[in-house]
Amino acid sequence: MSTTNTGLPGGVAVSHLSVYDWPSADGACGGTPHMHLACSEAYVVTGGRGAVQTLTASGYEVTPLQAGTVACFTPGTIHRLVNESDLRITVLMQNSGLPEAGDAVLTLPQEYLTDPETYARATVIPADAPVEEQERVARARRDLALEGYRVLRDADGPQALAAFHRAAAALVRPRIAEWRERWRQGAEAAAAATGAQLDLLELGEYPHLADAAVQSERPAARGKFGMCGRLDVYRN
Repeated sequence: MSTTNTGLPGGVAVSHLSVYDWPSADGACGGTPHMHLACSEAYVVTGGRGAVQTLTASGYEVTPLQAGTVACFTPGTIHRLVNESDLRITVLMQNSGLPEAGDAVLTLPQEYLTDPETYARATVIPADAPVEEQERVARARRDLALEGYRVLRDADGPQALAAFHRAAAALVRPRIAEWRERWRQGAEAAAAATGAQLDLLELGEYPHLADAAVQSERPAARGKFGMCGRLDVYRN
């Protein structure tokens, strides 16, 4: 077993986010409400001002965001970023960036959540399309997700949220094997490396110290249209 882990600590991934300033039907500017099913996420606010609206089985909440705020949420938290003034965030994602690599279901109206193909037609941004077309698709899917989000937020009782959870879990089920492999190569491998290092240190051995290394990286892509805003992403 390797005692050295590459990449960011613990299999975490990072991206820089400039939250969309596009106005929506309710007058707020911001991103696309969505939920992760297997990953926690954290926002480290680096500039501007805004809020994150969240919806869970415990209810609806609004958390103000400003420079210096760190906001974390666990799987199952529907979240919507609101940009009040040039909101910029460094995003920390569990499991080697799985939230931006598939572990996300947008709060589309129920008829779009029936099967993966229907969902993909409403959500996939064509990577080879001109920037103007990518923006049009990103805005359209944001507005569509807000329609479903408002239904969930305003529903009486837990039935609507439970139905969304059920549909979201069915949508991602075909991808679990792919996700599991990313987890094995990232977070699980990082935890196993730490365990091996502790075992060696307990024996008075420390060969991993001679393998110490420094890595640095520039963004692999800038200005990518994400769910919540324009992203500078890293391979990490």
